[in-house]
Amino acid sequence: MSWLVWSILSAVFAAATALLAKVGVEGVEPNLATAVRTTVVVLFTWIIALSVGSHSGLVHIDRRSWLFLAASGIATGLSWICYFHALSKGQASRVAPIDKLSVVFVILLAWPLLGEAITTRKLVGGVLIAAGAIVIALG
Repeated sequence: MSWLVWSILSAVFAAATALLAKVGVEGVEPNLATAVRTTVVVLFTWIIALSVGSHSGLVHIDRRSWLFLAASGIATGLSWICYFHALSKGQASRVAPIDKLSVVFVILLAWPLLGEAITTRKLVGGVLIAAGAIVIALG
C-alpha cells in the first residue's frame, strides 16, 4: 500500500481513538487510562512484530536510531497523557482538532530540523488546518 493509503487509515484509526478514548476515560483518572491504553498498544504492536518476524531486526538498530526512537516514545507518552487529560475535560470534537495542530508544528519544524522545504502549498494548507482547528475548537 502507498503512503497515502496508510495515512488515510491512520486518520480513520485516530478518529476511532478519540471517540473510543472519550468514552473510556469517563470516570477513569486520565493517567491510569493512558497507562491501560499504552499497555494494550505495547502488547498489540509486539504481537504484530513477532508474527511478521520484524523482531529479528532488533540487533541491527544502531545507537542513534535507539536514541531517537526512545525520544519519540517519550514524546508519544507525553502526548497521550496530555490528550487523555484534554479528553477527560473537553468534548472529543473540540479536543481532536486542536490535537491535529501537530500537523502545523510538523510543517514548521520539518524545515529547520529535517531540511524539508516550506512550499506555498504547505504554508497555505498549514494555515487552513490551524484556522479550521481554531474555528472548531472555539465554536
